[in-house]
Amino acid sequence: MAVTKDTIIGDVVMENQDIAPILMNSGLHCLGCVMATGETIEEACMVHGLDADELVNSINEFLASKEA
Repeated sequence: MAVTKDTIIGDVVMENQDIAPILMNSGLHCLGCVMATGETIEEACMVHGLDADELVNSINEFLASKEA
């Protein structure tokens, strides 16, 4: 799964629950929030004042390391 800024947070976590700590450590503590099921990474980052590109890169680096 390649993650982009348009990826829904709930989809990312359902695909790989090990991504949850990355999201939490970045400042997205809303994983249990109803909005997380339909909100994109970019939307959540905008609301929380975070860099969506940086978060997407972190997630994709994590996923790539798991595939190696």
